[in-house]
Amino acid sequence: MSTISNFLAISGSLRAHSTNTEVLRACTLLAPESVRITVFKGLGDLPHFNPDLDKEGARLPRSVETFRAEIDAADALLISSPEYAHGVPGVLKNALDWLVSAPGMLFKPIGVINISSRSTHAHASLLETLRTMSTVPVPEASVELSLASRSQSAVEIAADPQIADRLRSSLNSLVPAARDYRARSAEWHPNAPPARSRANP
Repeated sequence: MSTISNFLAISGSLRAHSTNTEVLRACTLLAPESVRITVFKGLGDLPHFNPDLDKEGARLPRSVETFRAEIDAADALLISSPEYAHGVPGVLKNALDWLVSAPGMLFKPIGVINISSRSTHAHASLLETLRTMSTVPVPEASVELSLASRSQSAVEIAADPQIADRLRSSLNSLVPAARDYRARSAEWHPNAPPARSRANP
């Protein structure tokens, strides 16, 4: 079994240089050698959730199949989301709706990164949705950051000693949960491919 833990990072913003996205990109720069982080780029390509396309015998849209495959290959998730009108952005909630029936989300460990202390409504709502989906938000891997500027790049964020320490701590806290998830995934998902295949999709 590969010793590399695969994290999939999902930003709740479609802006090219969203601070939420830049924070996740900073995580790719700060990740320990035992962690590989992929930032998901297809959020805006997902169609509106339609239960008729997510029932037994239906053919999922290609973009949804790709998304679920990336979820399946991940040992843990990182999510960073802005707050819009006291709520989770529609594109992120739509993505999560497509994952409600996805077996790969069951017991998936998740670190939630909140970049604003004022984003209390969306943060609480996101955690409630994730718990309802039977995922496992990891408190030690979930952090609230106070950034010096909302226009910082990933490189600038990673160069800030205090922020970098918080992000490294988050990633390191998620590693044991990711390893435990991979070790037990065959038990939770008996029809899933073996861990070695999942680690190298």
